[in-house]
Order: sequence, then structure tokens, then C-alpha cells
Amino acid sequence: MKNGKRYAESVKLIDKNKEYEVKEALEIIEKMPKTKFDETVELHVKLGVDSKHADQQVRGTVVLPNGTGKTQKVLVFAKGPKAEEAEKAGADFVGAEELIPKIQNENWFDYDVVVATPDMMGVVGRLGKVLGPKGLMPNPKSGTVTMDVTKAISEIKSGKVEYRLDKNNIVHLGFGKVSFGADKLMENYDTIINAIIKAKPAAAKGQYIRSIALTTTMGPSIFINQK
Repeated sequence: MKNGKRYAESVKLIDKNKEYEVKEALEIIEKMPKTKFDETVELHVKLGVDSKHADQQVRGTVVLPNGTGKTQKVLVFAKGPKAEEAEKAGADFVGAEELIPKIQNENWFDYDVVVATPDMMGVVGRLGKVLGPKGLMPNPKSGTVTMDVTKAISEIKSGKVEYRLDKNNIVHLGFGKVSFGADKLMENYDTIINAIIKAKPAAAKGQYIRSIALTTTMGPSIFINQK
């Protein structure tokens, strides 16, 4: 089935003038024609904040109860005992200064998350212009600048995800695979939405959650009723 035809078949399952209950939306996603790969189910939450103001930022991390369905590759910047600890904890790549030219000159990005011990941030800072735009820069708020590299790696591998606003004040996040089924996706969804609600800045005025939409990688949007 061509993508165009598959998309058209998926659209027929959705009433564009309706806002769906989450479970109902996830059940529709289950019924959509399948692609050749296991699509990611994505959440798009428009928030009533202004990300230009530091006191209205929304950012954090949460461990999904059923994981993301994706194996995360972790790069750890550490030295000595901490480097050994990272290797034992299952880091895919561990190193220090010697990785700088590989990343800068060879465009090496064969990893999904970067973790660093605090003493390595001077080194990692030199990669800010490269890692920053890709959302890979370690950050204490997301738990990726830490001395507890074992905990950081364990959480990432078990389904920890980061949520943050884009410049349009929308949080975009993949929270599982179509193959998970509605029940497991619902558990992941609830975990994320509750985390975003708890992260509401004190400076945010008016309606906080403006709209919620679910999509699959190749599918149409389904808008969610927020009650």
C-alpha cells in the first residue's frame, strides 16, 4: 500500500470535527493500516506559556513505565573510575577529550543521549555549537550532568525521555510504538501528561494546556478532549 493511499485510509477513521478521549484515539491508531516498520506514536502538546521568558520554561524528564520501544545509545564523557563505571553500567561509548575532533570533524552522532560528569563539562562545552542544535548537550535539569553515571545510564536505557518546549511553545515527544497496543500506550501517555501538568510554571497565566494531538510517524493528527 502506497503511503498516500495508507494515509487516506487512516484519515477516514478520524472525525476532524471531534475531540477524542485518549483511549479512543489510541484504539483508532491501532486500527490504522500498518506501515512496513513499527511506527512511533507521538504526542504534541500546545501550552499557554511564552518560552521566550525564562520563568515560563517547561522542561523535564520522566521514565516511561513501558519504555519507548527504541534502544537508546548512550555516550558518556568521563575519566578514570567514572569512565570504568560508565562502561560497566552499559554505556555504548565512553571517552574524554579524544572524542572532540571525532564529533567536530567527522560529524559523529551515532548516539541518542550524551551524559557527562561535572568535571568534564569544560571539555563538552567546546561542543556546544554542534551538540546544542541537536538537543544532545548534557544538562543538569535533565539528569545528564551527574556523578551518578550508573543511575543516568540505567534510566535512559529503561525508557527515560526528556520533554521541552519548542519556539512555538509546543512539546513534541515520542512515547511508544504502535505495536505496544492501547493499554501500554495509555500508561505512558498518563505518565507524560501528569509530568507536564506538574511542571506548570508559576508565571503561566490563563489556560495552561491549549491543545493535545496524537499522531504516528506517518499518520494524521487526532485531537484529544481535555475535559
